[in-house]
Amino acid sequence: NICGDLKDPASAIPKGTLLALLISAISYVTFVFFAGGAALRDASGNITDLVNGTFVTCTAESNCAYGLHNDYTVMQLMSLSSAIIYAGCFAATLSTALTNLLSVPRIIQALGIDRIYPGLIFFSKGYGKHGEPYRGYVLVLIVSVLFVLIADINAIAPLISNFYLASYALINFCTFHAATVKPLGWRPTFRFYHPWISLLGSIMCIVIMFQLNYMFTIVTVTIIFVLYLVVVYRNPDVNWGSSTQEQIYKSALSSTLKLQNIGDHVKNYHPSILVLAGNPMNRPPLIDLANLITKNHSLMIVGDIIKERLSHRKRKQLNSECTKFLEIRKIRGFYQPIDGMSIEEGVHALIQTSGVGKLSPNIVLMGYKADWMTCPVKDLLTYYNVLHDSFDCRMSLAILRLPNGLDFSHLTTEIVAEPAGMPAAVGSNSNFQTISTVLTDGLRPPRKLMHVDSNLNLDSANGSNDNTLTIPQQAPMPNRRTLEAQRNSIVYSTRGGSCVPKEILDRLSVFQKKQSKGFIDVWWLYDDGGLTMLVPHIISLRSKWSQCKIRVFALTNRQMELEVEERNMANLLTKLRIDYSSLTMLQGVTNAPRQETVEMHQRLLQHFTESDGTQIPIGEHERVALQEKTSRQLRLREMLLEHSNGANLIVMSMPMPRLGTVSAPLYMSWLEMLTKDMPPFLLVRGNQTSVLTFYS
Repeated sequence: NICGDLKDPASAIPKGTLLALLISAISYVTFVFFAGGAALRDASGNITDLVNGTFVTCTAESNCAYGLHNDYTVMQLMSLSSAIIYAGCFAATLSTALTNLLSVPRIIQALGIDRIYPGLIFFSKGYGKHGEPYRGYVLVLIVSVLFVLIADINAIAPLISNFYLASYALINFCTFHAATVKPLGWRPTFRFYHPWISLLGSIMCIVIMFQLNYMFTIVTVTIIFVLYLVVVYRNPDVNWGSSTQEQIYKSALSSTLKLQNIGDHVKNYHPSILVLAGNPMNRPPLIDLANLITKNHSLMIVGDIIKERLSHRKRKQLNSECTKFLEIRKIRGFYQPIDGMSIEEGVHALIQTSGVGKLSPNIVLMGYKADWMTCPVKDLLTYYNVLHDSFDCRMSLAILRLPNGLDFSHLTTEIVAEPAGMPAAVGSNSNFQTISTVLTDGLRPPRKLMHVDSNLNLDSANGSNDNTLTIPQQAPMPNRRTLEAQRNSIVYSTRGGSCVPKEILDRLSVFQKKQSKGFIDVWWLYDDGGLTMLVPHIISLRSKWSQCKIRVFALTNRQMELEVEERNMANLLTKLRIDYSSLTMLQGVTNAPRQETVEMHQRLLQHFTESDGTQIPIGEHERVALQEKTSRQLRLREMLLEHSNGANLIVMSMPMPRLGTVSAPLYMSWLEMLTKDMPPFLLVRGNQTSVLTFYS
């Protein structure tokens, strides 16, 4: 453990180890011959047996108290002086003790520096030029004294031997694992080894452990298992370059290659999503929704298109920060930036290149463009073309709209939480220091590592250098009422001083917080393969949305066969095994919309009636040709207001934008009428690929 201090460790370690083994083996074998040639196994100790020649007849059953088998002082009798034996034992004990006192504190220091076990961090502090772990020395001394106080070598030896054998077994198994996985970095200097010999050595160590004392072996294995669970639970931010990393890589590569040769089947469909969210810190709700759908089941890629060309350093930093942000919000996905491209080119590149083989997205999720009426013509056409690019690449498409928008870039980069009436805190060293909770256990000073406060409903905030939660340094332990008052008194503000209502922070985590009893309304208008039904079904299975029941709405034009249509739809949902609370078949979608609805739609398009060079005109021919479809969208809005205005989430089949038939402003006006002043709204359109299986 202190071999790193050697001048040439690579050469000295194997030579010293093999030489020590050789000398020890020769000494032990020599002692066996000397002792066996000069002493009996069992002897009575009576001189008359020697005179009479009956000394070889003594057995263990005859109360033989002497001999190699019974007397521990044989070596003293055979030696020139018994003092030599005591001196040898003392020297061996002293050398072993000094070795442990020098090496074990180094191990404790390494574990503490890596912050693997919290209790060892205190003992990892180094002192002096060489960083000597003096606190570790004291700890090892105390533990050693405690074992010495047992004062029974026979009681201590089995436990210590088990610990040593366990470490040897682990070392042998690690060697076997590394040699089997064969990472490119596995180039051992000592070449006279074989992986199966290492495995055999590991098995033999375990067998010997049970042979010595099976109870101590169980205790040893339990301790090792608990220590392993602690490491897994804490998940320290360290990188040892272990062979398990190579195994994970090879397993992932092998599985991906095998998956490439497996055909798609509807029973194994996975909704893999490409989220066009830009920087993930700017649109957390969009990413949270995608995570609800893909979590633990399928692939999610967050696409970020940057028009400017980034240097390698900036790109690496951006990738690291955004990946850390996803980790903080407990989102299982990948961040994929593309720089030096326009939005349209970047989306096209992401759709075609994201993923590997069958591990590729099949759904594009994007936010609704709420400023389509006032944005430049180029931006509107870009958004509209992105929709067509998705369909042209045979991708399913989903568009999310929240009542107050999705873009929080003006807030997420500079949110600071301050208890009311308290000064601002000193800046943090981390760009991604999350808001921490201290209200459950009493107020504490701010720490470098903080955890998320679920009561604040804000998992993370990306600031320049000073995103912290201000906590008074000296504060009494409050009772429950004081804690509640403190929680209610928190005021959120930006660094500029403007207040941020807590409602905005709630909207940041609208898809992460627990939903009360409510409804997920599904408007299944078109047969697109079943994606419109599958997405809300997946969302309803998540724990935070499990209290929301699914209500299904469908349209029919057969007034005389309403009951038959409803029964057929119910049978279909039963075969699809979709758990829903109610099914409603609606009529009258072909009726004329109310006048106020028509006037509302006309106001949306009043800037697009004539071309003034700043907007895209909508011709009269287009209006007339698509009048029926426009009226249908207006009637759907009226039905939505009547049936789904109080839902927690609305999922509706998206109208298809026919290229060359409907212009961008008219199509966006349809989406505006459907989603304006509504609860969280998700428009979904499948790619005609079946995603639901029937039960027949």
